[in-house]
Amino acid sequence: MPTYIALIYGEDADWSDPQFGDVSAEYDAFGEAAGKVIVGGAALQPTTTATTVRVKGGKGGDVVTSDGPFAETKEVLGGYYALECADLDEAIRWAAQIPGAWMGSVEVRPLLEMGPD
Repeated sequence: MPTYIALIYGEDADWSDPQFGDVSAEYDAFGEAAGKVIVGGAALQPTTTATTVRVKGGKGGDVVTSDGPFAETKEVLGGYYALECADLDEAIRWAAQIPGAWMGSVEVRPLLEMGPD
C-alpha cells in the first residue's frame, strides 16, 4: 500500500505552549480517528530553532549555515503525518481531517519508494 506524506503548513508557533491546548486536543482526536493509516509523523519546533544548510560550489564545497528557515513566509511547515492509504483519494480524505487544513493547508504527496523491491 502506498505511503503519502501530509505536510502541515500554518502559523509559526510553539505548539507546546498551553495556549494551544484546544488545537492539541483536535490533533489528538485526529490521531485516534486516523490511527489505522498513520505510520509516522511529528510536530516541528518553531522556525526560530531552524538552521538552513547550503553547500557552495556543489559536493565537497564550503558548508554555509544561516539561522532560520530558507524563506520568509506567513505559513511554515509545522509538522507532518505519514499516511499509508490505498490511493491518493483516501490520503486526501484523511488530510482534510487534519486540524492544520482548517487553519492553513496540508500538502499531500506520495513518498518515492527507494531501495530494493
